[in-house]
Amino acid sequence: MSKQPGRRQFLQLAAVGGLVYASGLPGWQAMAATARGKGATGTAQEDFYFVQLSDTHWGFKGAPNPDAQGTLPKAIAAVNALSPAPDFVIFTGDLSHISDDPAERRKRLTEFRDIAAGIKVPVVHYMPGEHDASLDNGAAYIELFGRTHYAFDHKGVHFIAIDNVSDPSARVGDAQLAWLAADLRSVPEHTPIVVFTHRPLFDLYPQWDWATRDGQQVIDLLMPHPNVTVFYGHIHQENHHMTGHIAHHSARSLMFPLPAPPAPGSQAKRNPVPWDAAAPYRGLGWRSITEHGKQDAATWALAEQPIQASSEANTKTPETT
Repeated sequence: MSKQPGRRQFLQLAAVGGLVYASGLPGWQAMAATARGKGATGTAQEDFYFVQLSDTHWGFKGAPNPDAQGTLPKAIAAVNALSPAPDFVIFTGDLSHISDDPAERRKRLTEFRDIAAGIKVPVVHYMPGEHDASLDNGAAYIELFGRTHYAFDHKGVHFIAIDNVSDPSARVGDAQLAWLAADLRSVPEHTPIVVFTHRPLFDLYPQWDWATRDGQQVIDLLMPHPNVTVFYGHIHQENHHMTGHIAHHSARSLMFPLPAPPAPGSQAKRNPVPWDAAAPYRGLGWRSITEHGKQDAATWALAEQPIQASSEANTKTPETT
């Protein structure tokens, strides 16, 4: 039996049935081969995994999700069933659905906070989306969750949460850019870096607000570091993109999927994909991300997990040798 818990967990995630592949620099194809049982290359360091949930939109009501109050609890039940448990969980924004009423905004954020408190993983990180923060520059979010941008270190990886939503113009802003530059100066060159944002940092589809106006300045600050991966939300679907050597991966929503961008000018609005009663929860889901360390790089293995109709999701699998 394997004595490498990181590799074992990766194989367990692969067995769940979601899409599993690797993101990173050296070893991208090697890790994809591991999922097919062909073995890994390099010497693993201290592997671990975490869970990304995004775009819960608590407070949303409408035809795109007739189970609007059920999908978040189903995802939490699935995460709580993971064995072994992830090192931490992060919500990458749009915790609540937007409301012009400040009292209703706080109510929705408070309800979300109380439901998320049911996560059994000891460490849970949050960050805002524009639905949470753009109408009051993050005031209600800060009252309930604290800082909108921050950094932390975990098992040799440097994690950075960037706020590109509290400014209604979709900017990170000069003050936060200065903070980021100072933070990065303290990070050794070959330390793996993971960045969390809500909006994409690159111009994915600006017509639909799928961009950050000064996102290129963030990317420019990150470029000198050879091992950087970005995880974000906002677009309610998977998208995988490279800016130079930096990989960007968007997450599915837990409330409703959005369509892929059309040909420029052919569709003015980004309306939710209609609910399919024959395939409920299609397009919804969350993500497990396993780190496999090497001497000069970290490779991230992504396992995309669908929302299950039952609250008892099939997330436990037999131990794989």
